Amino acid sequence: MNDLLQLSAPWWHFVLRAAVIYVLVMVLMRISGKRAVGQFTPFDLILLILIGNAVQNGINGGDNSLTGALVMASTLIALNYVVAWGSARHAGFRRLVEGAPVVLAHAGHVDHAMLRKQLVSTADFETAMRQAGCKNVADIQRAILETNGHISIELRNSKPG
Repeated sequence: MNDLLQLSAPWWHFVLRAAVIYVLVMVLMRISGKRAVGQFTPFDLILLILIGNAVQNGINGGDNSLTGALVMASTLIALNYVVAWGSARHAGFRRLVEGAPVVLAHAGHVDHAMLRKQLVSTADFETAMRQAGCKNVADIQRAILETNGHISIELRNSKPG
């Protein structure tokens, strides 16, 4: 029973490891681009699982105790709370963590270079158009890739005929 609770290193090692891995994974995910959870492909899900597995030893340092797991889980939850709190209160911090919205189309013209840069397929863009009730690119006033990966489409005003 003692082995389940005995840490293999001081508690602060686990806090430091969890914090470093949290920041590292957040930076890597931020660099990888915007994609809403609902838009995950099977490959995105596999990547997420493999990243979790890859960083596991970096966080726990080989410790398999329940106490170590509690310290690491508590640290990750606290870090997530701090990031959410900072994002909700400071626009600059939110931009650093989440990025900024990106214009994909404006005044009826799609920026295909930006679609490629943001890794948005034509099929995903067309799906967003359909969901917005847009039948033609010319009807788009502005299309924005939001920080959560959702594509918002603002339609041009229809003139009464």
